Amino acid sequence: MFLWHNKKIMESVKGKNILVTGATGGIGMQAAKMLSGSGVVVFLSGRNKARLLDVAASLSIPEQRVFAVEIGNEAEVQSMAQSIHQQVPAIDILVNAAGIGIIKPMDSLTLDEFNKTLQSNLIGPFNLLKAFLPAMKEQKKGLIINIPGVLGKVPMAGAAAYSASKYGLVGMMQSVREELKRTEIRITNLFLGGVDSPFWDTIDLRVQRDKMIVAEEAAKAIWFLCQQPRSGVVSEMVLQPFNHQAI
Repeated sequence: MFLWHNKKIMESVKGKNILVTGATGGIGMQAAKMLSGSGVVVFLSGRNKARLLDVAASLSIPEQRVFAVEIGNEAEVQSMAQSIHQQVPAIDILVNAAGIGIIKPMDSLTLDEFNKTLQSNLIGPFNLLKAFLPAMKEQKKGLIINIPGVLGKVPMAGAAAYSASKYGLVGMMQSVREELKRTEIRITNLFLGGVDSPFWDTIDLRVQRDKMIVAEEAAKAIWFLCQQPRSGVVSEMVLQPFNHQAI
């Protein structure tokens, strides 16, 4: 009988080096909390330094493992990678929970907003790959988890910029997966449906947040994916509210 929770089958995260980007957001923060409690060496990044330091302090993560970074900025990501690689040979697992959401009709969507979305949600993951994939290749192993969300599979009115960035992310990672077939570097896409997180605080859209997935449950999915078995890979996982399934 195949049991996913069997410790002999699942890969333990204890002692692994894991970078969580977007660690000040609802999902990223909860994922960092859960992983930190599992004996992981956690590195954190986020845009808001003060909030990031608060998260780190609450998890007893030393400041040298905390980076205030805009992942859409290549220089900042490369600087973070250099600092991390001075502390550890490579990141074992990269959890990219960073991103922004601009949801508005095409008539009012500006080019600046479109570019800003692509910079954070698509160029950012590209910068992370360029910065951390080479060391993973040297170690001949690693796991990269991105969160395209269901709008990376199913379009929604008002989500032209957001879906463009997430569809692009999915396509980029599928292509990179082909390049890594002869390695033990695995790629997983987590397609989350609506998650009740600060993501929605700045979005002018009527939504039923009380019927969304809670951030802690989304974090559990990430925690689970970090332990997938050596003999296989979870290429993608879909987690969405029971009453609002789009996929």
